[in-house]
Amino acid sequence: MKKQKKRKSNKGISNLTNTILSILKKDRNQSFNYKQIAAKLGVNDASSRNQIIKTLAKLAAKQEIEQIDRGKFKAIINTEYHIGIVDMASRGSGYIISDDFDEDIYIASNNMNKALDGDEVEFYAYKRRKRGRIEGEVTNIIKREKSEYVGVIQIHKNYAFVIPDGNKMHTDIFVPINKINKAEEGDKVLVSLEDWPEKADSPYGRVLKVLGKPGEHSTEIHSILAEYGLPNEFPHEVESYANQLDTSITKEEIAKRRDMRQDLTFTIDPKDAKDFDDALSFKILDNGLYEIGIHIADVSHYLQEGTVLDDEAYERATSIYLVDRVVPMLPEILSNGACSLRPHEEKYTFSAVFQMNDKAEIKDQWFGRTVTYSDARFAYEEAQSIIETKTNAIPKEVSLTGKPYKADQAVADAVLKLDELAKIMRRKRMSTGAISFDKVEVKFNLDEDANPVGVYFKTSKDANKLIEEFMLLANKKVGEFIGKQKKTFVYRIHDEPDDSKLAALQNVVGRFGYKLNFKDRKSVSSSLNNLLKDVHGKKEQNLVDTLTIRTMSKAEYSTHNIGHYGLAFDYYSHFTSPIRRYPDVMAHRLLQHYLDGGKSVNEEAYEDKCNHSSNMENLATKAERDSIKYMQIRFMEDHKDEEFVGVISGVTDWGIYVEIISNKCEGMVSIRDMKDDQYVFDEDHYALIGKNAKLMYQLGDEVVVKVKNTDLVKKHLDFTLIGKHEDA
Repeated sequence: MKKQKKRKSNKGISNLTNTILSILKKDRNQSFNYKQIAAKLGVNDASSRNQIIKTLAKLAAKQEIEQIDRGKFKAIINTEYHIGIVDMASRGSGYIISDDFDEDIYIASNNMNKALDGDEVEFYAYKRRKRGRIEGEVTNIIKREKSEYVGVIQIHKNYAFVIPDGNKMHTDIFVPINKINKAEEGDKVLVSLEDWPEKADSPYGRVLKVLGKPGEHSTEIHSILAEYGLPNEFPHEVESYANQLDTSITKEEIAKRRDMRQDLTFTIDPKDAKDFDDALSFKILDNGLYEIGIHIADVSHYLQEGTVLDDEAYERATSIYLVDRVVPMLPEILSNGACSLRPHEEKYTFSAVFQMNDKAEIKDQWFGRTVTYSDARFAYEEAQSIIETKTNAIPKEVSLTGKPYKADQAVADAVLKLDELAKIMRRKRMSTGAISFDKVEVKFNLDEDANPVGVYFKTSKDANKLIEEFMLLANKKVGEFIGKQKKTFVYRIHDEPDDSKLAALQNVVGRFGYKLNFKDRKSVSSSLNNLLKDVHGKKEQNLVDTLTIRTMSKAEYSTHNIGHYGLAFDYYSHFTSPIRRYPDVMAHRLLQHYLDGGKSVNEEAYEDKCNHSSNMENLATKAERDSIKYMQIRFMEDHKDEEFVGVISGVTDWGIYVEIISNKCEGMVSIRDMKDDQYVFDEDHYALIGKNAKLMYQLGDEVVVKVKNTDLVKKHLDFTLIGKHEDA
């Protein structure tokens, strides 16, 4: 009898040993004393506490844990752990992208351990390789990428489930019936994750907001914003704070600034723009040089640090441009009112002023706060007309008023001279290795109910490039001015493309007969430029443009300047759009601080702000893409009976992706629906090949398709393949 008791007590001790080890390993960066461990175990009697004290002493003696302070213990970790980001595939498995490895680490679904897409996790990689790739296991979730998901609710008697929209979320979310927040069966909802109990298959959540019925326009647009945690409206206190700001132009404030109200000044913007955040001024000096002012709305004058308005602008970090609306970073009273450089109004501005000769060489520069007065407002089309006709006559077809008129001759002359200088600056930029991305933008004509009634493509002409060159100049020179002083600043950085991505691009464009040269940095950029020029106007242009952009690293914000590869600049910042981008506001504040003789600011604090700004920009870009995709599918819903010519833009073992040439809508033809033969995926040739007739559908081929199915909720378009396009 005694023997049995002894064995039982040993088992209890070994259980206690394992439990204590697992507590210390789970929070391996923290140390614990016996009281904290007792609290975690939910015991407080003397005998249990003594057992814990003894076990801790034994583990320390065996060097399984270490005593780092009197009575405080920490796990000793022998396994090497790594940190990375989860990239979920379908069916719950996925990959971890980690700086510690050149390749992605495969994680099977049973080793995900409750990690979700985008989470920052700790993991260890197995020593063995499986099917040639490294596998691993998630050991700890460091930071959830998101805690809110959009999905459709299914309600049962005592509980509900939310089925998330995206294909990256592989699990439903369990919602207790008392947390459904008045949602009805089939509603689209925003749900928040609250807990994921140890034994539960699904996380537990609660409904935060009912978004509406799936497929309805306002539901789907609000769902896109909610999916990325983006705002839809301003909190009341932010609106009311903004509305109470003094937006008048005062003598006292003018006295503190350089007065440039007499200089000829104008704006050139899209015809539907409401927030004009940049203007140009032009003056011929007595010494024969041109004085060109790049005047930017002085948002930081109104946006004071530490206010609810500034906190909200920082959180948003950017305006979001969806197909049918703008979600601005600043309330309308500022974005379209006080800060907008509207014609015939005096405005506070922050300016970069350059003296330049006929060769576009800069002979002098000045930065500082100004007050300006815009003499005229042009749409890009009006300025383009001046450049093309070399006259001041604006025809009714492009006029903002719909009536022909004559622009002021001095303004027309200024536009022509600035265009000349911009073209010289652009040529210089290209010759030093800048890459010319003129990607076609898809735009929609919408009726009053936001239904897409037409699609058109926006391209960049001389007037757009004129503005672009002078904005690039201001951004570059501001970055250079501070960068050379070696002070903390907000840079817009862009790394070189990595070799494996370039090789993959060569693989694809080689199919169309293009060749790239990777000998050195200069030859890479010039061959990318030649590629983009050669595909211009060809059927494969959009595909090649898209793939080339994907080859590039992502531009981001950082205090660590590595230059901007795509623009071929050693220094580059964002200074010219503070109405819609928070990093530009930070650049204004820092520039003024240094002009006032201030010391270099805390780099770490600004690096955090840069990371936040890059993340928010990334989310806004995803939301913008989703809204275009959604609108394309709505457009295609009304064209179900038509046949379209498209280009094969992707080939996989489950089917082919086709992009319609006339409207850039992309959809999928499933291999299951290709009934005329048994098709096999040929990875080397980016093709599906019929086993019997040997008919080949290859990347870049022109085909004819018809809409099979449109899914507004999943933003998915299915095509039926009619066959090859005979005229191709």
